[in-house]
Amino acid sequence: MSLRAALSILALSLLAGCVSGGASDPLASRQGRVEAGRAYVQLGLGYLQQGLTEQAKAPLGKALALNDQDVDAHAALAVVFQAEGEPALAEAHFRKALLISRGDTRIRNNYGSFLYAQGRFAEAKQMFRQASADTLYPECSRVYENLGLTVLKLERRDQAHAYLLKALQLNPRQPKALLEMAELSYENRHYVPARDYYDRFSQLSDHDARSLLLGSRLARVFDEQGALAELGQQLQRLYPGTPEYQQYLSEQR
Repeated sequence: MSLRAALSILALSLLAGCVSGGASDPLASRQGRVEAGRAYVQLGLGYLQQGLTEQAKAPLGKALALNDQDVDAHAALAVVFQAEGEPALAEAHFRKALLISRGDTRIRNNYGSFLYAQGRFAEAKQMFRQASADTLYPECSRVYENLGLTVLKLERRDQAHAYLLKALQLNPRQPKALLEMAELSYENRHYVPARDYYDRFSQLSDHDARSLLLGSRLARVFDEQGALAELGQQLQRLYPGTPEYQQYLSEQR
């Protein structure tokens, strides 16, 4: 939601009491507080979506002042503090949101992503597994992708393969899952599916050093010298100081 739209909603909600009932304080009624709280959350989310985390905190704090059990306000503040590098505050709001919502799947997935970013992979796996139990969640594919990425960090490659495959069955247009499947297939010497996953990834995402290195390896397997040279040039031009480029050079000897 844009900031202008959120501000409009807030203004309308605060005026609603005067227009409908003639009350001088729209926050005197329960309905008025609910509408104002919802508008404050939308305003905070509008700031958050634009990366304005400092500005987001004020309206979200006002939402909690109206209702300290506001799940959406706690969930949004968790993301705000995560972005600001305040993991203790972020976790407190994630836990509060989970407690109030009784395990909302969206919040579980976001909390799992937070735990993953903190390097707490076993805990992240548990959170994503709980989220995956909700088969009606509209972003199940993202949950399974997160599960696959997490168990890769735990060195459980067979599990990762199964989770990533499930993610792509639910939504075949997930670049992260496609790249990981390409990498896993290549490591298992399943070069034809590796090439298929890689080509599908390339259609959906820009390349980084890792994907360019994998592309060069696949080009070598299929004896595509032109593609191999081109990928090497991209690595040299865009990522000259990276371990991936050094690895590429060592594999040409």
